Amino acid sequence: MLARRMRGSVWRNPGACRTLSYAGGQVPPTTQNVINGQFRESTADRWIDVHNPATNQVVTRVPHSTSDEMNEAVASAKEAFKTWSKTTPLYRQQIMFRYQQLIKDNLKDVAKLITIEQGKTHPDAEGDVMRGLQVVEHLCGNMNLLLGEHLPGISKDMDLTSYRVPLGVCAGIAPFNFPAMIPLWMFPTGVICGNTYVMKPSERDPTACMALVELFKEAGCPDGVVNVIHGQHDCVNFICDHPDIRAISFVGGDAAGRHIYNRGSNNGKRVQSNMGAKNHGVIMPDANKEYTINQLIGAAFGAAGQRCMALTTAVVVGEAKEWIPEVAEKAAKLVVSAGHEAKADLGPVISPESKERILRLIQSAVDQGADLLLDGRNVQVPDYPNGNFVGPTIIGNMNTDMDAYKQEIFGPVLCCLYVDTLDEAIALVNRNKYGNGTAIFTTNGATARKFTSEIDVGQIGVNVPIPVPLPVMSFTGSRGSFLGDSHFYGKQGLHFYTQTKTVTSLWREGDSTDSNKATAMPVQR
Repeated sequence: MLARRMRGSVWRNPGACRTLSYAGGQVPPTTQNVINGQFRESTADRWIDVHNPATNQVVTRVPHSTSDEMNEAVASAKEAFKTWSKTTPLYRQQIMFRYQQLIKDNLKDVAKLITIEQGKTHPDAEGDVMRGLQVVEHLCGNMNLLLGEHLPGISKDMDLTSYRVPLGVCAGIAPFNFPAMIPLWMFPTGVICGNTYVMKPSERDPTACMALVELFKEAGCPDGVVNVIHGQHDCVNFICDHPDIRAISFVGGDAAGRHIYNRGSNNGKRVQSNMGAKNHGVIMPDANKEYTINQLIGAAFGAAGQRCMALTTAVVVGEAKEWIPEVAEKAAKLVVSAGHEAKADLGPVISPESKERILRLIQSAVDQGADLLLDGRNVQVPDYPNGNFVGPTIIGNMNTDMDAYKQEIFGPVLCCLYVDTLDEAIALVNRNKYGNGTAIFTTNGATARKFTSEIDVGQIGVNVPIPVPLPVMSFTGSRGSFLGDSHFYGKQGLHFYTQTKTVTSLWREGDSTDSNKATAMPVQR
């Protein structure tokens, strides 16, 4: 086996990798902690059952990691930081090169884990991994991404240099809806900058993240650089309070996001917190009708609506209102089934409690005077009678005072509001507290330009229903959808995980001395 010694650690040729523990989509009966490079069974006395949402059968159990286990994970990361922070960008880049290839090689297996635990269709699960992989691929360019600045001769014999250095131990708290993509936004970005990491996957679907951490170890990540702990409130509060954790990344709901931001910030930590959303799609009557209807259906009902960038609210302008019955007709043909079924267009929602909440919000809209144009509440999936299934649902004639408009439903529900003009549509979107994403469908460039200029939302699509930026940019949700200063991935992500040092140096010309001449070709190491 090809091996190379790198600062005391050995890496394997990825083409000669061992069989990984989750190969073939295997879910272990219990989920382990990862501490100092070791996958360890927890000694916890409290456990959380993880269910397959298509059957509600238990597939694994997740520990409430003990206080000792969590402290040991942070201590391991703190110790590893002493050496990891001193590794060269070239060394970290080589690990990331191997890591991105290993993710590609094992993508289908990781996607299977997502389908089992989270419920999304297998093609959608593969997309979950792919969007995270794109972040890792972008991080392979760290040599350019981490460049500092230099201004020579600001005064006689004086130079000014500014460069970015790692923070220390960082932590990530991931949501259930993207169990691969969001962790890949977090720990790879942190460690490429020279930090070490403590990761808390969602307790509802942890195995994909565990597989990705195992792949990172296989790529050559030294022990202690990435650690994994598990749990719920106690684990989150531990991360917010531990004095050795310098920064926290969070993606999830509003209440948790505000709590983590406030508690972490009060303890002197950097926090980036992506929270809730209510993403509006403005449908102009001059839009390409067929394209718009298809995109609206995919963006509203894909992943059973469990995306923070799902296009959940259609703001229909003028005559475009006449298209909504056709939207309902096409959406009614979508196949609801278990995510591993090839025929499935959308799978179950994550839990019985989530389903109950979705049904309650649909009924509240009806009670408050909305029109139920497509009712998916009683969808039947014969082979999976115990699953958490909700069919595509379309609610028409809504207004902004209805509970189903004001709250993030997080299910396969499209809310339709009708306005007469573009100005009314812009005003409606801007009055909403959230600012994660929005889109406009039009064939008029002037209309699109007015919309993008006047809308107060962080991510805007023009004929693009889910405008999640590629990693060359950053994920820039705003207003009620985000707390913090620097956003996820891209340049802002790297800034979040580093701090700036500025050095002003004076070397007097008169102090210079001759030195021995070297004629060998210089080699960077």
